[in-house]
Amino acid sequence: MARATRVITAADLTRTEVSEQSMDRPSGHLVNASLIYIYPKSFQSGQRYVIGSTPVTLGRGSECKLSIPDTSVSRFHSRVEIGADGRHHVTDLGSTNGTFVNNTRTTEGPLADGDYLRVGNCIFRYLSGGNVEAEYHEEIYRLTVLDPLTGVFNRRYLMEILNREVARSVRYRRPLAVALFGIDFFKVVNDTHGHIAGDMTLRELAARVSGLIRTDEVFARYGGEEFAVVMTETARERAAAFGERIRAAVEAIPFTFEAQTYPVTVSVGIGTTDGAEPTTPEEILRRADELLYQAKRLGRNRVVV
Repeated sequence: MARATRVITAADLTRTEVSEQSMDRPSGHLVNASLIYIYPKSFQSGQRYVIGSTPVTLGRGSECKLSIPDTSVSRFHSRVEIGADGRHHVTDLGSTNGTFVNNTRTTEGPLADGDYLRVGNCIFRYLSGGNVEAEYHEEIYRLTVLDPLTGVFNRRYLMEILNREVARSVRYRRPLAVALFGIDFFKVVNDTHGHIAGDMTLRELAARVSGLIRTDEVFARYGGEEFAVVMTETARERAAAFGERIRAAVEAIPFTFEAQTYPVTVSVGIGTTDGAEPTTPEEILRRADELLYQAKRLGRNRVVV
């Protein structure tokens, strides 16, 4: 069933229902410029806020045109408006947790089509291209297959791929491996540096590991601080070597959030099959999960196959 599109204008952002016919449309290329709610996942996910030429204040306060009921957001957090250069600019309003564009903290600066705008712990995507409608529907599709925080595939897509690849492995008796890895002492990162730092750690880790992934592999967020990689045509030894590359890449460079530097390591468990015996996606994930927790019990920051 096609998902209904609910469009909200800046003037009506705090209303429950909006009539699309009553919108005041600015002229020019910013006529449909919008913010799409990406994260955290909630009933608002995929919600589109048309901002156009009207200044929009984002914050937790009910007085804000874009009211965000999240404790990480200040009462009056930031403002988006058209600058002298004819582009939308975002200005931080002295918020507690900061305003970020593409993970870089900013006090004031322009927004470009496709930018990610984070206020507190909440992430929006800014769209202002020549075909915002098409971009919006593409973004909605992305939300069905990608994890909104890290940008890698989500668990739902992982299971679809794993079902297909396990069936292929058994049918043709070809090797298949799944690496499951999790951040060591992730709770300490959250407790010491804050949950926003924790989210940024997940994003940075995903970016590092993405650089190691081949085109025929699938990298996904499995849940919480755990990630998975599906490796087709990959036997045990080669999978172990890849798991070590992941572990080393994460450990090599300390993570940084707002001038705070801290080490991060991962434990890796790898489930494998040669395709000779029937198996299921659940079984290969169970094996990988058991080996991941064995790696943690053995001292963490290691690979177990």
